[in-house]
Amino acid sequence: MNTSCIVIPVYNNPTTIGDVVADALKTGATVIVVDDGSSPAVTLESESDQLYLLQHKLNAGKGEAILTGGKKARDLGFASFFIVDADGQHFPEEIENFADKNLGECIVIGCRRFAENVPTSSKFGRRFSNFWIWSETGLHLDDTQSGFRSYPVSVLELDLQRRRYDFEIEVLVKHVWNGGCIEEIEIEVYYPRPEERISHFHAFKDNMRLTKLHSRLVFKRWLHL
Repeated sequence: MNTSCIVIPVYNNPTTIGDVVADALKTGATVIVVDDGSSPAVTLESESDQLYLLQHKLNAGKGEAILTGGKKARDLGFASFFIVDADGQHFPEEIENFADKNLGECIVIGCRRFAENVPTSSKFGRRFSNFWIWSETGLHLDDTQSGFRSYPVSVLELDLQRRRYDFEIEVLVKHVWNGGCIEEIEIEVYYPRPEERISHFHAFKDNMRLTKLHSRLVFKRWLHL
């Protein structure tokens, strides 16, 4: 079985997706782009036998896009898959730094080095999320909100109910509950100026989803202690 490939979930990132795909292909990895209902639909100028474009007719959420890409990776014979965001904040070449980690059945999170221009809300959100993950798993992690990750294809067998941003929390917790491990490795990220940022995170709706999810996960964990 091959080792790993790159999955890029994308939703309405027309100004960055081309460069992100081109940089991902430069690593020599197989690249799977999942268009999660973008309008207009994603088209790619890059041509490669190692490039696949999958499309959702309607926006189903980042979690659903990750699962779609992961299933394609599994079908292609890969044991794991990297997630690289389409907004240009992640550097695909950073996956080389994961080579020193024994990935195995671990989820590996790219722990972001926060620069001075990182929004205060992002710093608070990271600490808040880390606290909840500790409450749910007992693990002390530094960046549970980072989207730059490597997943073993075995996560596709977990009972995962969430399909939007809350998916990225649920998969960590249920992977640990299923006996899996989580590793972290430090990475660099690019934070554009506020006027250049494209974010599909809805402060109220997505934070409500996360709050409900954390409440349920904490309850389930303490119920079984």
